[in-house]
Amino acid sequence: MNVKHQLRMTVLGSGSWGSVLADVLARNGHAITIYGRNAQEIAEINRDHTNTHYIPNLQMDESIVGTTDLREAVQGAAAIFFVIPTQAIRPVAEKVGALLSETGNRPFLISAAKGLEEGTLDRISQILTQSIPQPVRGDVVILSGPSHAEDVAKHDITTLTAASENEDAAAWVQWIVMNDYMRIYTSTDVTGVELGGAIKNVIAIGAGAIHGLGYGDNTKAALMTRGLAEMARLGVQFGADPLTFSGLSGLGDLIVTCTSTNSRNWRCGDRLGRGEPLEHILATMGMVVEGVPTAQAVHTLSAQMHVDMPICDTIYQVLYRDRPLQESIDALMQRIAKPEIDF
Repeated sequence: MNVKHQLRMTVLGSGSWGSVLADVLARNGHAITIYGRNAQEIAEINRDHTNTHYIPNLQMDESIVGTTDLREAVQGAAAIFFVIPTQAIRPVAEKVGALLSETGNRPFLISAAKGLEEGTLDRISQILTQSIPQPVRGDVVILSGPSHAEDVAKHDITTLTAASENEDAAAWVQWIVMNDYMRIYTSTDVTGVELGGAIKNVIAIGAGAIHGLGYGDNTKAALMTRGLAEMARLGVQFGADPLTFSGLSGLGDLIVTCTSTNSRNWRCGDRLGRGEPLEHILATMGMVVEGVPTAQAVHTLSAQMHVDMPICDTIYQVLYRDRPLQESIDALMQRIAKPEIDF
């Protein structure tokens, strides 16, 4: 992509996706600062231009500057990308809001995380608008879709959706991210894009679990298709466009997350299916498994909205109520017969 002028932007989060996204933006010609809490990882980024703990196959652009100082990270940024675990976004966003209030800077706020907040059940766009005062908050944009960091690091062709209530803001993010291996589409359905990105992580745990139990492709296809129907049913109740769930942030992300060993949610489910306790899996994964807290949030949301989500509910029961996996699958198969299309 031919960048007309260099922009200063910040990536909050030095995990695998944060590191890769920072690299994409830097190679597009922008001045990128990446923020992380681990001083050793940040030192490695600055010294070796690598982040081997999270993404060993990535040689990062040498212009990227790493910092553990949040004030330094956000100073003068035209855009701030939030690429941190969902449950950490609110406290970080509140600190960012306080820092922006000191300077009056008004950057775009871009979420590249996927999940729902425990307790509040809020989507990330809601967390950002609640935590950062409007006078110092630019438009909020959600960047979502099928995008394993490991593949983007190899410049594998990747397509994402940039969603914002402001079409111009979505188009701006489209412009700064697109290049010859990253293609970005725009949407105004923020709710649908966020719910698709969050719920697919729950379904991916189920996909991994049935693999761990020894089930085959027929079962995987059934789980993904009926899981997609559940995503759409809940989304429609919140005003989302049902067609959004057939797009990149719904079906596209569901496919990649339910079929790849790169997915930490899939790996978590696979290990559950093979008999490992959840506590041990989470303690040894080395990364946050977003689908676990999201399963609890989706369980509560579906109950509040009276939306039938048997697959997501089953995964919740396995994760939080210690229900045996095989017993749960048997119960799903014994549910009353019904039409396929039912909103």
